[in-house]
Amino acid sequence: MNEPEVIQSMLEARTIAVVGLSDNPDKPSHYVPAYMHQHGYRILPVNPQVESVLGERAYASLADLPEKPDLVNVFRLPKFIPGIVDEMLKLGFKNLWVQQGIIHEEAAAAAEAGGIRVVMDRCIMVEHRIGDGI
Repeated sequence: MNEPEVIQSMLEARTIAVVGLSDNPDKPSHYVPAYMHQHGYRILPVNPQVESVLGERAYASLADLPEKPDLVNVFRLPKFIPGIVDEMLKLGFKNLWVQQGIIHEEAAAAAEAGGIRVVMDRCIMVEHRIGDGI
């Protein structure tokens, strides 16, 4: 988990499903994906509470997505991470990025045991900026 080469590889993703993407621009769960969108990533919102965000239709769950994302980026409380991992395992999704401040070690271990690469407790926007030398 959190190996530098895994972080770099995940940043090469082009399509990111964002679980918990908010339509409130003041929340990190909005402005972080907005930053990634501005840097060329396609964002697939996963949030049953909103209709669309960042110009994309929102979906109720990962299973409802119209395509397989390269990466699943999560902005949900730790208690939701095991269910997200279970859904990813069923769907065959291979890359999980859990945002800074969100930690669930057991879910991360289960994900890795199932063949999912995991980055946890890191901000994808910060890591992207570091990688770009900003």
